[in-house]
Amino acid sequence: MKKVNPFLIIILALGVFSIITTEMGIIGVLPQITQKFHISTSQAGWLVSIFALVVAISGPFLTLLTSGINRKIVLLTAVLMFAISNMVYAYTTQFEVMFIFRILPALFHPVFFSVALVTAAKLVPPEKSSKAVTKVFAGITVGFAFGVPLTSYLADKISLEAAFLFGALVSLIAFVGILAWLPSLPVKEKMSYGKQLGILRKPQLWLNIVTVIFIFAAMFSVYSYFADYLGQITHMNGSWISILLMAFGIIMIFGNFVFGSFLHKNMTKTVIMFPLLYAVIYLLVYCLGSYFIPMIVIVIIWGAVHSGGLIVSQTWLTTEAKEAPEFGNSLFVSFSNLGITIGTSIGGWFISHLGLHQLIWSGILFSLLAVLFILIKIKISKGI
Repeated sequence: MKKVNPFLIIILALGVFSIITTEMGIIGVLPQITQKFHISTSQAGWLVSIFALVVAISGPFLTLLTSGINRKIVLLTAVLMFAISNMVYAYTTQFEVMFIFRILPALFHPVFFSVALVTAAKLVPPEKSSKAVTKVFAGITVGFAFGVPLTSYLADKISLEAAFLFGALVSLIAFVGILAWLPSLPVKEKMSYGKQLGILRKPQLWLNIVTVIFIFAAMFSVYSYFADYLGQITHMNGSWISILLMAFGIIMIFGNFVFGSFLHKNMTKTVIMFPLLYAVIYLLVYCLGSYFIPMIVIVIIWGAVHSGGLIVSQTWLTTEAKEAPEFGNSLFVSFSNLGITIGTSIGGWFISHLGLHQLIWSGILFSLLAVLFILIKIKISKGI
């Protein structure tokens, strides 16, 4: 392959950033949406849930269907759809139209993500592929750190239209960058659907998939109720919660690269270490959750560890999907969303039946289940 512009990896990360901003940014502008369309909060909430549901269900299938198409065309089409969708959000006056344009980009979410990761790895020498993937993954953490709060800020200070046009602008910049710098990447030898689906016959892959589900359930069973926990247990006011949410997101950027470096040095040890470390963090939250200053420190550490779950899980799952890497990445996107759904639901059950403080045990439970399945996978791989 010819020499590639070094900014291309950043452009791919920017594309991922635009996806996260589009998917999650809407959470921060739901009040404005309810006012604009004169609907209830629960109705507006469907804009969030339908996106995740479509991603979870459609990911692997659409990745299979697009597996024979030039990868540059796939990336351009996906990111353009995100730009168009954000422009529709900005100017439509009908909730039904907005709802449809939540479904359409969700279909392209796992396709772009899967192809972008594989493309980044192929654009650099093999020994640098893990670092390239880490940089693309940074688009997720930067999206949480800046994309989501900035969308909310623009909607509050300027207008809802401005918030969505920001998302459209980011997507268009990524589109232009990919168009200008990414070389044409035709699929020289299209892998058959049967061969791609064949990886599903591997028991080790399913063990890794279950691990990913438990890791994301561990992460989001507690994180989904982050603000409530700090407000009711730590007794922080709204300003402090907002500050710590921003700090949590910013430190995720740092943690992403730290765990990427750990994985590059020793993948197996890092994968085992992650859920154990998360369980320790949760124990600290449980024991010190009512203390203001200690919780500030814990949240900073928590943010750094939290980001590791993304790249650790993706790396672990795709080790058993090397024969069909893009399909493997789509499985990661789908089952990680399933883990978020399960974790949030079980976390809600803990709160309603045991109380908010006991929520932490749901995260610890899922963390330990993840460790169990990691150890089972390692034992089977060694043939013991």
